[in-house]
Amino acid sequence: MLSRPAAAFAVRRLELTAFRSWRRARLETPARCVVLTGPNGAGKTNLLEALSLLAPGRGLRRARMADLQRRGDPATGSEANWAVSAWLDTPEGLRRVGTGRDSSRDSGRDSTGDSTGDSKGAPDGDSGAAPARRILRIDGVPARGQGELSDLGAVVWLTPEMDGLFTGPAGERRRFLDRLVAGFLPRHATRLAAYEKAMRERNRLLRSPRPDPAWLDALEAAMAERGVAVAAARADFTARLAAACAGRVSAFPAPALALEGGEGPMAAEGPALEAEEALKERLKASRAADAEAGRALAGPHRVDLAVHFTASGRAGEMPAAACSTGEQKALLIALVLAAARLLAVERGAAPMLLLDEVAAHLDRHRRAALFHEIEELGAQAWMTGTDAGLFDALLGRACFVAVADGALQVARMPDGAP
Repeated sequence: MLSRPAAAFAVRRLELTAFRSWRRARLETPARCVVLTGPNGAGKTNLLEALSLLAPGRGLRRARMADLQRRGDPATGSEANWAVSAWLDTPEGLRRVGTGRDSSRDSGRDSTGDSTGDSKGAPDGDSGAAPARRILRIDGVPARGQGELSDLGAVVWLTPEMDGLFTGPAGERRRFLDRLVAGFLPRHATRLAAYEKAMRERNRLLRSPRPDPAWLDALEAAMAERGVAVAAARADFTARLAAACAGRVSAFPAPALALEGGEGPMAAEGPALEAEEALKERLKASRAADAEAGRALAGPHRVDLAVHFTASGRAGEMPAAACSTGEQKALLIALVLAAARLLAVERGAAPMLLLDEVAAHLDRHRRAALFHEIEELGAQAWMTGTDAGLFDALLGRACFVAVADGALQVARMPDGAP
């Protein structure tokens, strides 16, 4: 079953060990849509979370490694370390990825770096604690870092927790944006992590009675260099994503996008060195105010992704936060699909899509439109739901898997599948 040619970044075989609710699980699929159905709590989202670890970072829940571990079996009192293994179709051919927890290197503390960070991780807050590590092997060879996963393909996901993206804090929209940017530019994650590390060090230094001005200068220089690169990458990607959304005839709205606040506009309007010098000066001038506030009041960490619903292509018709729940869901799906189309064009292979409870707020017309766009894209999409009837339009075209009682059962394969 592992001889079919690659059409997209897709899983052919998935194996889990001691992962969340799954003691063991194995599933072989064709490289097309997979529908996971079953009752709440059956482990559908846990399967998607395992798949999300095939991309750099901490997965769709941004969980600590300890939280991924299946709880001890009452009969034995212990479990093997969690592990995820997958055979993947990639533009370069069939590849094997394995990742999991290495208890021999576990310090008892888990990495809490941003979800777009690399495998070196980051300590929790300002504690300076050494994070626990995770093993990553590609084709049986230890990887230098999680950034190597980006070379294989991209993974884009949508979860119910993201339904409040447009009404929640700006930090959630930045995290959403940064994960999409990192799919195009893997260095973005490293630059963002370096910027945030320098900012944390500066915040800590400003809390001391007599901060060293030379050390503050060095930290602000690091923040400016990385921060302007982060801002420029965000601005470039947002402009391309907006263009991909505009003018497209679809059952989904055409979101109008803009970056507000932070250093986005400044980074886009002039040379990078001028933008860096300007940000350094702003940081230096705001030391007293930042010390009083306990945080940096200027920088790309203050940017927000503004999204508007527009049926005519004009921005500002209605802020996404003012739209109905259904329209917000449709806007979010439109953004994810637009990003996937860009990835497919620029990387030569569609990303893997992980869509958790995606049909919950869609009417029949929009469900059919979603399925059509996924198939038109050529992506492998993993979709979950409690009601298999919501996916009837995919009968004969998708792999249907029943999830219940700690087991996976292929209920129906697509027509023509081996």
